[in-house]
Amino acid sequence: MQTDRHESICHLIDESLAGEISGQEEQSLRKHLLTCAACRQYLDASNRAIAGLGGFAFETDPNLPDIISAALTLRAAQLESQQLSHRQLAWSYVAALVLTLAGSFAAMQLDDRFATVFSATHQQVQLGLIALWIVPSACFCLLLPTLPLMSKRWPHAKGLSL
Repeated sequence: MQTDRHESICHLIDESLAGEISGQEEQSLRKHLLTCAACRQYLDASNRAIAGLGGFAFETDPNLPDIISAALTLRAAQLESQQLSHRQLAWSYVAALVLTLAGSFAAMQLDDRFATVFSATHQQVQLGLIALWIVPSACFCLLLPTLPLMSKRWPHAKGLSL
């Protein structure tokens, strides 16, 4: 029960420091403080904390909300343009993959003509197409999606900026 009384007095001290207590509450508080060392100690600590905060100045630039709004708008536009470039990159990847598959299919269909022109066997032409066309094209298609990651890391790793 004594603890509840001290909690209510501490709350009353906080209200008095904010200037929000009635005359009767203030008189009751003064009376309690005369007999309670713990509550006096709480009042002294609260007064020191308030005095310490008095040395801080919290001045802000009146244009700060406009500056923050402009920065957020700019960042949103940057993110939107990056999203657009990711979409364009995805379409480029699909186009490269389709062209690789179409070119590989066309080259395989023409391997008899290549064999005749280069005086090679059917198997040699197919191995040549795989080594010189299909594998490099497939590697390029697989590496294409990593270009944005490499382009973001490279300037920072070398200490350069775009």
